[in-house]
Amino acid sequence: MQRACPQLNLRRAVDARADGHAPGERNFFGRQGSFADNGPHDIRKHLMDGNHVEEDSIGRVRLVLASASPRRADLLRAAGIEFDVLTGTIDESRHPGEGAEAYVTRLAEAKAGAVVSRAGGRPVLGADTVVVCGEEILGKPSDANDAKRMLRNLSGRTHLVMTGVCLIHEPAEAGPHASGVGAASGVGAGFSRLVVTTAVLFAPRTEADIDWYVASGEPEGKAGAYAIQGLASRFVTAISGSYTNVVGLPVALVHTLCKKAGILVS
Repeated sequence: MQRACPQLNLRRAVDARADGHAPGERNFFGRQGSFADNGPHDIRKHLMDGNHVEEDSIGRVRLVLASASPRRADLLRAAGIEFDVLTGTIDESRHPGEGAEAYVTRLAEAKAGAVVSRAGGRPVLGADTVVVCGEEILGKPSDANDAKRMLRNLSGRTHLVMTGVCLIHEPAEAGPHASGVGAASGVGAGFSRLVVTTAVLFAPRTEADIDWYVASGEPEGKAGAYAIQGLASRFVTAISGSYTNVVGLPVALVHTLCKKAGILVS
């Protein structure tokens, strides 16, 4: 029997844990708070030790978005972050035994690394999103039947949406802290990464609901076979954490990453 997904407390939208946050919200706010104080998990120390350039001493730059996702492009555009799109070809298959967090981190790094040599020295942003329900990792559905299977799995349950983010940029100062991704990208560069998790609760869905939604075509190309910003918004009864993360990119944390790296993008 498949293990049930974690459930949200809908009376308070948080659970009765000592830290006061719901599943996913603890991860999100925990990482965000840590970022303000000491830097988030997995972000290189050199971004926080004073080696970045003050905003008033550098010019605004355009990010390179290493993703063909129109949702990520729409999110950056709505936030006033200037960017251009460059994409490369990578193997997106999951390694045997690879967990969701490791998987989205690896793909975000691979996407950014695949285009950094063509970015002309500009900062490159890579990202990848999956949905996790129980022990199953849900990527993009392979066809309509696969989309229906995913939506049945999500119906009436809480699932987690996880996005890995990788930012590759020229270090503000050369030196021992200018650690990079040379093996992956072929060039020395600053390197920042994080994983953001949001909990989402779906209302129970009938077969007619699922058939209607799949027939709309919206599940195609979407992790977990749904788009929270589209028709599937009628399915979502609660969310704990970053909304834009569920769409495909945690924009506020991306902006914070850029600022900590001394990159003025807006």
